Amino acid sequence: MWSRRQGRLRPTVCGVEELRRRRREREAALRKARREQQLVSKRLLRDDAPEEAGEGCVAAILGETEVQQFLRQAQRGTEEKERERALVSLRRGLQHPETQQIFIRLEGSMRTLVGLLTSNQALLQLEAARCLHELSHSEQSTVAEACLPATSYLLTYLSGHSSDFIELCLYTLGNLIVESEAVRRQLLPQGIVPALAACIQSPHVAVLEALGYALSQLLQAEEAPEKIIPSSILASTLPQHMLQMLQPGPKLNPGVAVEFAWCLHYIICSQVSNPLLIGHGALSTLGLLLLDLAAAVQRTEDAGLELLACPVLRCLSNLLTEAAVETVGGQMQLRDERVVAALFILLQFFFQKQPSLLPEGLWLLNNLTANSPSFCTSLLSLDLIEPLLQLLPVSNVVSVMVLTVLCNVAEKGPAYCQRLWPGPLLPALLHTLAFSDTEVVGQSLELLHLLFLYQPEAVQVFLQQSGLRALERHQEEAQLQDRVYALQQTALQG
Repeated sequence: MWSRRQGRLRPTVCGVEELRRRRREREAALRKARREQQLVSKRLLRDDAPEEAGEGCVAAILGETEVQQFLRQAQRGTEEKERERALVSLRRGLQHPETQQIFIRLEGSMRTLVGLLTSNQALLQLEAARCLHELSHSEQSTVAEACLPATSYLLTYLSGHSSDFIELCLYTLGNLIVESEAVRRQLLPQGIVPALAACIQSPHVAVLEALGYALSQLLQAEEAPEKIIPSSILASTLPQHMLQMLQPGPKLNPGVAVEFAWCLHYIICSQVSNPLLIGHGALSTLGLLLLDLAAAVQRTEDAGLELLACPVLRCLSNLLTEAAVETVGGQMQLRDERVVAALFILLQFFFQKQPSLLPEGLWLLNNLTANSPSFCTSLLSLDLIEPLLQLLPVSNVVSVMVLTVLCNVAEKGPAYCQRLWPGPLLPALLHTLAFSDTEVVGQSLELLHLLFLYQPEAVQVFLQQSGLRALERHQEEAQLQDRVYALQQTALQG
């Protein structure tokens, strides 16, 4: 990320090459963290009848005798309504982990439930599927594995005609997938990926959202990068269809887009074949979606926008590490100014509404400016340095990212440092040197190195504003003393 250059830093105990190495190591660690921070979760659909919801009582834990009784009634009752009520009672009891454990230990219980799932009576099928859904939400992997006999039928029903039933099956499969490798080993040969690919043609928004959830659960599996994504996902039409779901326009559904944006994020993080995604237009689609999100936050204060913004920012950030910026720019087919301006609109929105997302936006800005003089030029020509500096007080993490972006600009050479200077930059750096966080101070020292290297008059102003005193505060800190000493010598010799 750092270009090879000669400097005036003498003695160079911590020279430009060392700074370059440190930054590469730090950014590799940040990229790794973003790959590993995933949203493993389970979803639960409960749509009790109004009369049930109005009972005002919590479903009771069922004992073994009661579980057996309800299963027997559901299987052999004389009236369909009686059988359905027995399954409703069982399903409500299965909301409790204790009842779930009793159920899976009871011999023949799952066989009976699967028999009801495959019956020719729609109401019994639905209630049996709801019982399986309750079981799938368990935190115990043994419960998920007990559902294995039902998985092939759940897959079969994905090609049915009832959108509500398909939605329920998808969420149930999604819950089972994430819990157990044994479940995934059975589902993959059974054809879960082709079944999901067929579902993506559904005209029903609820089905598409459930599909996105189930797919995201599959993509988060530990073995996904080696065994699932290369051989199954990328060989299917799913990536192209996912990108279509993220196309900005009147047909874009926020809920569906959020699910598929996370799916895309997990595929990108696997680093299996990101050039293929770029070839399918991923950068262009995501770049346009970024512009669309920026326009949306200017029209509304809807707090739900950040749910989509987060995975979109992560996808773009990680894709930008895959190719030279010149190639990336061509793929995005967007002017630098539009991308940077849109990103700053989102940063301002995050600053006011969702500060926790500021590092995501700044990470994208870092990746945009790291190897691209043109994006750095856009940052300067749009007068965005001061708004960037205003983010410094938010947190230490944000401070480090802001300073990293400024280092990206400064390392491009004298012309860029000249435009950074004069202005609020030096006062801001003197302020960050008072921080106690070692990483913030270290990044500030790095930026000062670059300013002294390319803008020599900065040294005199630094001395006039008691810069040496600010450096003295850190000269005994083991992680900083080499860089502090190098700056002190440069300032005194300048």
